[in-house]
Amino acid sequence: EVQLVESGGGLVQPGGSLRLSCVASGFSVSNSVMSWVRQPPGKGVEWVSTIDALGTMTYYTDSVKGRFTISRDNAKNTLYLQLNSLKTEDTAMFYCAKGWYDDYVGGGPRGQGTQVTVSS
Repeated sequence: EVQLVESGGGLVQPGGSLRLSCVASGFSVSNSVMSWVRQPPGKGVEWVSTIDALGTMTYYTDSVKGRFTISRDNAKNTLYLQLNSLKTEDTAMFYCAKGWYDDYVGGGPRGQGTQVTVSS
C-alpha cells in the first residue's frame, strides 16, 4: 500500500525557514517522480515543486524559485522541501504527492498534509 506522511510544518515569522519531510512507504522515491503542492486558506490547490525520477531535474513554480528547494534521501525513502525566506503568502497546507501535478489532480497518492503558517 502506498503511503505518504508529511511533517515539519509550523508557525514561523516572515523571513524564516522550515523543512518539510514526506516519508514514503509501499514504493521507492528513488525511481519515482515526486511533487509538492499546497492549498492556501480559502483557495485552490497549486503546484509548488517536482523532482524527476532520476533526481536530477527539479522544477518550481515562479513564486518560490530561489526560496524553496526540493530534494530526496533515497536511503530514508523521504522527500523534502526546504522553505527559506518565507512570506505570509506562503501560508498553506502543504501536501506531498507521488507523480507529476497532473497525477495529483487525477487522484494520485498524496499525504494528509502539513500546515505552514507564516505570520508575525
